[in-house]
Amino acid sequence: MINEIEKVLVSEDEIKVAVKNLANQLNIDYAGEKPIVVCILKGSIFFTADLVRELNIPVTIDFMSVSSYGSGTISSGELKVKKDLSFDITGRHVILIEDIIDSGNTLYKLKNLLLERNPASIKIAALLNKPDRRVTPINADYCCFTIPDEFVVGYGLDYDERYRTLKDVCVLSRSVYEK
Repeated sequence: MINEIEKVLVSEDEIKVAVKNLANQLNIDYAGEKPIVVCILKGSIFFTADLVRELNIPVTIDFMSVSSYGSGTISSGELKVKKDLSFDITGRHVILIEDIIDSGNTLYKLKNLLLERNPASIKIAALLNKPDRRVTPINADYCCFTIPDEFVVGYGLDYDERYRTLKDVCVLSRSVYEK
């Protein structure tokens, strides 16, 4: 697997610092509230777990599984909800936790779907922002890193269900996905 990684883009140590800083900001912004943290599976699981352990505000954790990629590297633009929320978000503050905002298609459609459920607010917290690929007008309210247009894996991000458990965010060699 090491030969398939071009370079480390964001190190484990950099991630830890950014997650702690984001948690500090959320603790301030949601003081006195009990937001619902929604982990977008599967890519955001490590980010969500690390983030909520740093929070000192009470939160409810829920999960959604949505996709617009399948096994490819380019978004199809079609949102598929594989697992919906378990909790009612009506009148609640919602923090969507996303691993990466790329084209924005998936997140844009997901946010609009959730807005129909009448939450008090929806904010997006993303580990990575890739603005060069954006085709939909959506941005993170909170973001740890802005990255160049590279195909990245690790810290929950995958290619065809591989590389999720890498501790760093790494650039995947083109030879792996351009076969």
